[in-house]
Amino acid sequence: MVRNYKCPGCGAAMEFDSVSQKMHCSHCDTFLSVEELDALYKDTDQNNSEQVNTSGEFTNRDETQNFQVYKCPSCGAEVLCDAHTAATFCSFCGNPTILKDRVEGLKTPDAIIPFKISKEQAVEMYKAWTKKGLFTPSLFRSRTVIEKITGIYVPFWIYDYDAEADITAHCTRVHHERRGNTEYIHTDNFRVTRDVCADYLKVPADASEKMPDDVMDMMEPFNYEEMTKFEMPYLSGFYAEKYNYDRDQLAPRVEKRVGEYIVDAARSSIVGYSTVNIINSQTNLIRNDAHYTMFPVWVLNYRYMDKDYSFTLNGQTGKIVGYLPVSKAKAFGFFAVATAVLFGVFTLIGGIFG
Repeated sequence: MVRNYKCPGCGAAMEFDSVSQKMHCSHCDTFLSVEELDALYKDTDQNNSEQVNTSGEFTNRDETQNFQVYKCPSCGAEVLCDAHTAATFCSFCGNPTILKDRVEGLKTPDAIIPFKISKEQAVEMYKAWTKKGLFTPSLFRSRTVIEKITGIYVPFWIYDYDAEADITAHCTRVHHERRGNTEYIHTDNFRVTRDVCADYLKVPADASEKMPDDVMDMMEPFNYEEMTKFEMPYLSGFYAEKYNYDRDQLAPRVEKRVGEYIVDAARSSIVGYSTVNIINSQTNLIRNDAHYTMFPVWVLNYRYMDKDYSFTLNGQTGKIVGYLPVSKAKAFGFFAVATAVLFGVFTLIGGIFG
Protein backbone atom coordinates (compact mmCIF):
# COMPACT_ATOMS: atom_id res chain seq x y z
CA MET A 1 0.00 0.00 0.00
CA VAL A 2 1.24 3.47 -0.96
CA ARG A 3 0.04 6.73 0.47
CA ASN A 4 0.15 10.28 -0.85
CA TYR A 5 -1.19 12.99 1.44
CA LYS A 6 -3.26 15.37 -0.65
CA CYS A 7 -4.55 18.81 0.20
CA PRO A 8 -8.31 18.68 0.99
CA GLY A 9 -8.66 22.06 -0.68
CA CYS A 10 -6.97 21.65 -4.07
CA GLY A 11 -5.81 18.02 -4.22
CA ALA A 12 -2.09 18.82 -4.53
CA ALA A 13 0.51 16.94 -2.48
CA MET A 14 1.06 18.04 1.10
CA GLU A 15 4.45 17.81 2.80
CA PHE A 16 5.60 18.24 6.37
CA ASP A 17 6.98 21.77 6.83
CA SER A 18 9.85 21.83 9.33
CA VAL A 19 9.45 25.55 10.05
CA SER A 20 5.74 25.60 10.92
CA GLN A 21 5.74 21.96 12.10
CA LYS A 22 2.55 21.50 10.08
CA MET A 23 1.53 19.88 6.82
CA HIS A 24 1.79 22.39 3.96
CA CYS A 25 0.35 22.55 0.47
CA SER A 26 2.68 24.67 -1.64
CA HIS A 27 0.02 24.95 -4.36
CA CYS A 28 -2.71 26.76 -2.40
CA ASP A 29 -0.67 27.56 0.77
CA THR A 30 -2.93 25.51 3.04
CA PHE A 31 -1.60 24.47 6.44
CA LEU A 32 -2.99 21.60 8.52
CA SER A 33 -1.65 20.06 11.69
CA VAL A 34 -0.26 16.55 11.43
CA GLU A 35 -3.06 15.33 13.69
CA GLU A 36 -5.77 16.96 11.55
CA LEU A 37 -4.52 15.44 8.31
CA ASP A 38 -3.90 12.04 9.86
CA ALA A 39 -7.42 12.01 11.32
CA LEU A 40 -8.85 12.92 7.91
CA TYR A 41 -7.13 9.97 6.28
CA LYS A 42 -7.99 7.56 9.07
CA ASP A 43 -11.65 8.47 8.67
CA THR A 44 -11.31 7.94 4.92
CA ASP A 45 -9.72 4.51 5.44
CA GLN A 46 -12.42 3.45 7.89
CA ASN A 47 -15.24 4.56 5.61
CA ASN A 48 -13.56 3.03 2.55
CA SER A 49 -14.22 6.33 0.80
CA GLU A 50 -13.16 7.10 -2.76
CA GLN A 51 -12.94 10.84 -2.08
CA VAL A 52 -9.23 10.72 -1.30
CA ASN A 53 -6.80 8.54 -3.20
CA THR A 54 -4.73 6.94 -0.45
CA SER A 55 -3.26 3.73 -1.76
CA GLY A 56 -1.17 2.42 -4.59
CA GLU A 57 -0.98 -1.07 -5.92
CA PHE A 58 1.93 -3.33 -5.12
CA THR A 59 2.92 -4.56 -8.56
CA ASN A 60 6.11 -6.58 -8.45
CA ARG A 61 8.94 -7.94 -6.33
CA ASP A 62 12.41 -8.64 -7.69
CA GLU A 63 13.73 -11.27 -5.28
CA THR A 64 17.18 -11.37 -6.91
CA GLN A 65 17.80 -7.65 -6.45
CA ASN A 66 15.66 -7.22 -3.29
CA PHE A 67 13.73 -4.47 -5.06
CA GLN A 68 9.98 -3.90 -4.89
CA VAL A 69 7.83 -1.99 -7.33
CA TYR A 70 4.76 0.01 -6.30
CA LYS A 71 2.35 2.07 -8.34
CA CYS A 72 2.19 5.80 -7.57
CA PRO A 73 -1.41 6.67 -6.58
CA SER A 74 -1.03 10.15 -8.12
CA CYS A 75 0.18 9.38 -11.63
CA GLY A 76 0.26 5.61 -11.91
CA ALA A 77 3.99 5.44 -12.59
CA GLU A 78 6.06 2.68 -11.02
CA VAL A 79 7.94 3.50 -7.81
CA LEU A 80 11.05 1.35 -7.39
CA CYS A 81 12.46 0.92 -3.91
CA ASP A 82 14.44 -1.55 -1.88
CA ALA A 83 13.05 -3.71 0.88
CA HIS A 84 13.81 -1.19 3.63
CA THR A 85 12.49 2.05 2.10
CA ALA A 86 9.63 3.54 4.11
CA ALA A 87 9.19 6.89 2.33
CA THR A 88 10.42 8.18 -1.01
CA PHE A 89 9.33 10.22 -4.03
CA CYS A 90 7.78 9.26 -7.34
CA SER A 91 10.50 9.84 -9.93
CA PHE A 92 7.88 10.73 -12.57
CA CYS A 93 5.53 13.22 -10.85
CA GLY A 94 7.76 14.06 -7.86
CA ASN A 95 5.02 13.50 -5.29
CA PRO A 96 6.08 12.24 -1.85
CA THR A 97 5.23 8.58 -1.44
CA ILE A 98 4.92 6.65 1.82
CA LEU A 99 4.90 2.86 1.83
CA LYS A 100 2.27 2.17 4.47
CA ASP A 101 3.10 -1.49 4.97
CA ARG A 102 6.62 -0.49 6.06
CA VAL A 103 5.39 1.63 9.00
CA GLU A 104 2.19 -0.10 10.08
CA GLY A 105 1.37 -2.78 12.63
CA LEU A 106 4.42 -4.19 14.38
CA LYS A 107 6.64 -2.04 12.14
CA THR A 108 5.14 1.23 13.40
CA PRO A 109 7.76 3.39 15.18
CA ASP A 110 6.92 4.25 18.77
CA ALA A 111 8.09 7.83 18.35
CA ILE A 112 9.65 10.32 15.96
CA ILE A 113 11.64 13.54 16.16
CA PRO A 114 10.31 15.72 13.32
CA PHE A 115 12.62 17.76 11.11
CA LYS A 116 13.21 21.25 12.50
CA ILE A 117 15.73 22.37 9.89
CA SER A 118 14.33 22.96 6.39
CA LYS A 119 16.17 22.13 3.19
CA GLU A 120 16.80 25.83 2.58
CA GLN A 121 18.41 26.12 6.02
CA ALA A 122 20.40 22.93 5.45
CA VAL A 123 21.73 24.32 2.15
CA GLU A 124 22.83 27.57 3.81
CA MET A 125 24.54 25.64 6.59
CA TYR A 126 26.30 23.48 4.01
CA LYS A 127 27.52 26.54 2.10
CA ALA A 128 28.85 28.11 5.31
CA TRP A 129 30.55 24.83 6.23
CA THR A 130 32.33 24.54 2.88
CA LYS A 131 33.69 28.07 3.27
CA LYS A 132 35.62 26.93 6.33
CA GLY A 133 37.87 24.90 4.07
CA LEU A 134 40.54 27.21 2.64
CA PHE A 135 41.28 24.83 -0.23
CA THR A 136 37.81 23.33 -0.75
CA PRO A 137 37.21 22.60 -4.47
CA SER A 138 34.78 25.07 -6.01
CA LEU A 139 32.60 22.31 -7.41
CA PHE A 140 31.45 21.49 -3.88
CA ARG A 141 29.52 24.76 -3.86
CA SER A 142 28.02 24.16 -7.27
CA ARG A 143 24.28 23.92 -7.72
CA THR A 144 24.42 20.35 -9.01
CA VAL A 145 26.14 19.19 -5.82
CA ILE A 146 23.98 21.21 -3.43
CA GLU A 147 20.78 19.88 -4.98
CA LYS A 148 21.76 16.39 -3.79
CA ILE A 149 21.21 17.28 -0.12
CA THR A 150 18.61 14.80 1.07
CA GLY A 151 16.45 14.69 4.19
CA ILE A 152 16.19 11.19 5.66
CA TYR A 153 14.40 9.82 8.69
CA VAL A 154 16.93 7.33 10.02
CA PRO A 155 15.65 4.39 12.11
CA PHE A 156 16.97 4.17 15.67
CA TRP A 157 16.39 1.97 18.66
CA ILE A 158 16.61 3.71 22.03
CA TYR A 159 17.29 1.59 25.10
CA ASP A 160 16.77 1.84 28.85
CA TYR A 161 19.29 0.01 31.04
CA ASP A 162 19.93 -0.53 34.72
CA ALA A 163 23.69 -0.75 35.14
CA GLU A 164 26.02 -1.71 37.97
CA ALA A 165 29.81 -1.63 38.08
CA ASP A 166 31.96 -3.25 40.74
CA ILE A 167 35.58 -2.14 40.37
CA THR A 168 38.78 -2.58 42.32
CA ALA A 169 41.71 -0.22 41.92
CA HIS A 170 45.25 0.07 43.16
CA CYS A 171 45.80 3.70 44.14
CA THR A 172 48.72 5.65 45.51
CA ARG A 173 49.30 8.92 47.30
CA VAL A 174 52.72 10.47 46.92
CA HIS A 175 54.12 13.24 49.08
CA HIS A 176 57.56 14.77 49.28
CA GLU A 177 59.62 15.64 52.35
CA ARG A 178 62.91 17.54 52.44
CA ARG A 179 65.45 17.23 55.27
CA GLY A 180 68.45 19.40 54.71
CA ASN A 181 69.82 18.58 51.28
CA THR A 182 67.89 15.31 51.03
CA GLU A 183 64.44 14.92 49.53
CA TYR A 184 62.36 11.92 50.57
CA ILE A 185 59.48 10.61 48.48
CA HIS A 186 56.76 8.74 50.40
CA THR A 187 54.32 6.53 48.55
CA ASP A 188 51.24 5.17 50.30
CA ASN A 189 49.39 2.30 48.63
CA PHE A 190 45.64 1.72 48.82
CA ARG A 191 43.19 -0.89 47.63
CA VAL A 192 40.03 0.97 46.66
CA THR A 193 36.68 -0.56 45.69
CA ARG A 194 33.58 1.00 44.22
CA ASP A 195 30.12 -0.44 43.64
CA VAL A 196 28.14 2.03 41.53
CA CYS A 197 24.59 1.74 40.17
CA ALA A 198 22.96 3.99 37.58
CA ASP A 199 20.04 4.10 35.16
CA TYR A 200 20.73 4.95 31.52
CA LEU A 201 17.65 6.05 29.62
CA LYS A 202 17.11 6.35 25.87
CA VAL A 203 20.58 5.29 24.76
CA PRO A 204 20.38 5.48 20.93
CA ALA A 205 21.72 3.21 18.22
CA ASP A 206 20.99 3.64 14.53
CA ALA A 207 19.34 0.61 12.95
CA SER A 208 20.14 1.41 9.31
CA GLU A 209 22.62 -0.67 7.38
CA LYS A 210 23.26 2.22 4.97
CA MET A 211 24.22 4.84 7.55
CA PRO A 212 27.75 4.63 9.06
CA ASP A 213 27.56 3.88 12.77
CA ASP A 214 30.40 6.23 13.69
CA VAL A 215 28.75 9.15 11.87
CA MET A 216 25.37 8.46 13.47
CA ASP A 217 27.01 8.28 16.91
CA MET A 218 28.51 11.72 16.29
CA MET A 219 25.05 13.07 15.37
CA GLU A 220 24.15 12.85 19.04
CA PRO A 221 22.75 14.24 21.16
CA PHE A 222 19.16 14.55 20.01
CA ASN A 223 16.74 16.55 22.13
CA TYR A 224 14.28 13.96 23.40
CA GLU A 225 11.95 16.63 24.76
CA GLU A 226 10.85 17.22 21.17
CA MET A 227 10.21 13.54 20.49
CA THR A 228 6.56 12.89 19.75
CA LYS A 229 4.22 10.03 18.92
CA PHE A 230 4.77 8.70 15.42
CA GLU A 231 2.25 9.79 12.81
CA MET A 232 2.67 8.86 9.16
CA PRO A 233 2.29 12.43 7.75
CA TYR A 234 5.63 13.42 9.30
CA LEU A 235 7.34 11.34 6.59
CA SER A 236 5.73 13.19 3.69
CA GLY A 237 8.35 15.19 1.81
CA PHE A 238 11.32 13.20 3.11
CA TYR A 239 12.98 9.88 2.57
CA ALA A 240 12.71 7.29 5.33
CA GLU A 241 14.15 3.87 6.05
CA LYS A 242 12.72 1.13 8.23
CA TYR A 243 15.16 -0.68 10.48
CA ASN A 244 17.59 -3.30 9.17
CA TYR A 245 18.45 -4.54 12.66
CA ASP A 246 15.97 -5.38 15.39
CA ARG A 247 16.34 -4.52 19.06
CA ASP A 248 18.11 -7.77 19.96
CA GLN A 249 20.63 -7.51 17.14
CA LEU A 250 21.69 -4.00 18.22
CA ALA A 251 21.68 -4.72 21.96
CA PRO A 252 25.36 -5.86 22.17
CA ARG A 253 26.52 -2.60 20.60
CA VAL A 254 24.50 -0.54 23.09
CA GLU A 255 25.57 -2.69 26.04
CA LYS A 256 29.20 -2.05 25.16
CA ARG A 257 28.52 1.70 25.41
CA VAL A 258 26.53 1.43 28.63
CA GLY A 259 29.22 -0.78 30.16
CA GLU A 260 31.83 1.86 29.37
CA TYR A 261 29.58 4.58 30.81
CA ILE A 262 29.07 2.85 34.17
CA VAL A 263 32.76 1.92 34.53
CA ASP A 264 33.74 5.54 33.77
CA ALA A 265 31.22 6.70 36.38
CA ALA A 266 32.73 4.37 38.96
CA ARG A 267 36.26 5.38 37.99
CA SER A 268 35.43 9.09 38.26
CA SER A 269 34.31 8.60 41.86
CA ILE A 270 37.85 7.68 42.89
CA VAL A 271 39.49 11.01 43.65
CA GLY A 272 42.26 12.35 45.82
CA TYR A 273 44.96 9.91 44.73
CA SER A 274 48.17 10.46 42.80
CA THR A 275 47.63 7.38 40.62
CA VAL A 276 44.66 5.12 39.97
CA ASN A 277 45.06 1.75 38.28
CA ILE A 278 41.94 -0.40 37.73
CA ILE A 279 42.87 -4.02 38.45
CA ASN A 280 39.41 -5.58 38.32
CA SER A 281 36.10 -4.54 36.81
CA GLN A 282 32.76 -6.31 36.63
CA THR A 283 29.52 -4.95 35.16
CA ASN A 284 25.94 -6.09 35.32
CA LEU A 285 23.44 -4.72 32.80
CA ILE A 286 19.68 -5.21 32.75
CA ARG A 287 17.72 -4.03 29.74
CA ASN A 288 14.35 -2.63 30.76
CA ASP A 289 12.98 -1.46 27.44
CA ALA A 290 13.76 -0.61 23.82
CA HIS A 291 11.73 1.62 21.53
CA TYR A 292 11.76 1.96 17.75
CA THR A 293 12.12 5.61 16.68
CA MET A 294 12.97 7.76 13.67
CA PHE A 295 15.39 10.71 13.83
CA PRO A 296 15.92 13.45 11.18
CA VAL A 297 19.20 13.73 9.26
CA TRP A 298 20.27 15.75 6.19
CA VAL A 299 22.84 13.90 4.08
CA LEU A 300 25.05 14.78 1.12
CA ASN A 301 27.48 12.20 -0.27
CA TYR A 302 29.99 13.10 -2.96
CA ARG A 303 33.08 11.69 -4.63
CA TYR A 304 36.23 13.64 -5.41
CA MET A 305 39.53 12.34 -6.78
CA ASP A 306 38.39 8.73 -6.30
CA LYS A 307 37.58 9.31 -2.62
CA ASP A 308 34.19 9.42 -0.92
CA TYR A 309 33.20 12.40 1.24
CA SER A 310 30.04 13.13 3.17
CA PHE A 311 28.20 16.00 4.83
CA THR A 312 25.77 14.93 7.54
CA LEU A 313 23.58 17.36 9.45
CA ASN A 314 21.41 16.66 12.46
CA GLY A 315 17.98 17.72 11.20
CA GLN A 316 16.90 18.77 14.67
CA THR A 317 19.92 20.40 16.34
CA GLY A 318 22.02 21.47 13.34
CA LYS A 319 25.13 19.57 14.41
CA ILE A 320 27.43 18.87 11.42
CA VAL A 321 29.64 15.85 10.88
CA GLY A 322 31.91 15.56 7.85
CA TYR A 323 35.22 16.55 6.35
CA LEU A 324 36.16 18.49 3.25
CA PRO A 325 38.58 17.56 0.46
CA VAL A 326 41.55 19.71 -0.49
CA SER A 327 41.97 21.05 -4.01
CA LYS A 328 45.62 20.54 -4.97
CA ALA A 329 45.30 23.30 -7.57
CA LYS A 330 44.02 25.79 -4.98
CA ALA A 331 46.69 24.78 -2.47
CA PHE A 332 49.45 25.08 -5.09
CA GLY A 333 48.14 28.48 -6.20
CA PHE A 334 47.97 29.73 -2.63
CA PHE A 335 51.55 28.70 -1.82
CA ALA A 336 52.79 30.03 -5.15
CA VAL A 337 51.27 33.45 -4.42
CA ALA A 338 52.55 33.37 -0.83
CA THR A 339 56.05 32.50 -2.06
CA ALA A 340 55.97 35.31 -4.63
CA VAL A 341 54.84 37.82 -2.00
CA LEU A 342 57.57 36.76 0.42
CA PHE A 343 60.16 36.90 -2.34
CA GLY A 344 59.03 40.43 -3.21
CA VAL A 345 59.21 41.50 0.47
CA PHE A 346 62.70 40.09 0.90
CA THR A 347 63.83 41.72 -2.37
CA LEU A 348 62.45 45.05 -1.19
CA ILE A 349 64.16 44.73 2.18
CA GLY A 350 67.42 43.79 0.46
CA GLY A 351 67.17 46.88 -1.77
CA ILE A 352 66.59 49.16 1.20
CA PHE A 353 69.49 47.86 3.28
CA GLY A 354 71.79 46.86 0.43
